[in-house]
Amino acid sequence: MDVRVVRSARRRKTVQARLVDGCLEVRIPARMSEREEAHWVEQMQRRFLRQADAERIDLDRRATALARRYDLPAPSSIRWVSNQRHRWGSCSPWNGEIRISDRLAGWPVWVLDYVIVHELAHLREAGHGPRFQALVDRYPRAERARGFLIAKSGSADPDGVDDVDDVDPVVEVNPVDRRPVPAPAPARRRGRLSAGVAEAPRLAFG
Repeated sequence: MDVRVVRSARRRKTVQARLVDGCLEVRIPARMSEREEAHWVEQMQRRFLRQADAERIDLDRRATALARRYDLPAPSSIRWVSNQRHRWGSCSPWNGEIRISDRLAGWPVWVLDYVIVHELAHLREAGHGPRFQALVDRYPRAERARGFLIAKSGSADPDGVDDVDDVDPVVEVNPVDRRPVPAPAPARRRGRLSAGVAEAPRLAFG
């Protein structure tokens, strides 16, 4: 992916990226260091590549097919999210909503299907007990997918922290103090794909 970095003296606290005519344009504060610039370019490249992978996958269709195949409830909605850094998926059983980490978009589809089945099973069993595991294990590659996720996460628990909840809206993060700050969801306008805005340092980057 071609990248063009635009430094702006008027930009003091945010980093923004958008795709313009096939080139990733990353806008940063003028006083950002070369090391910080490289970090944010890499972050934005990774984000856009995940978005491109995610756009090729019809989550609704996959979830509906998997629910039918393994006799599980279908979700009221299922969508990609980019703010789940410690979970592969999450579920709100009370309203049937499922969210899938966009990190999975570029991985083998049988791993994605496992995570979808895992979250579909939560629509019937909120906990992770034996009845829940029996539902998940209807998926033939469940054990193999768990091993894959363990290897990726470096954790003995492939499911990470509790994935049954009602998550907060998508946020970006201040790169200095890691405080969450609101950010718009990715949107396509006039042929340009925006990655949203991440807040940059108030002092160091000026």
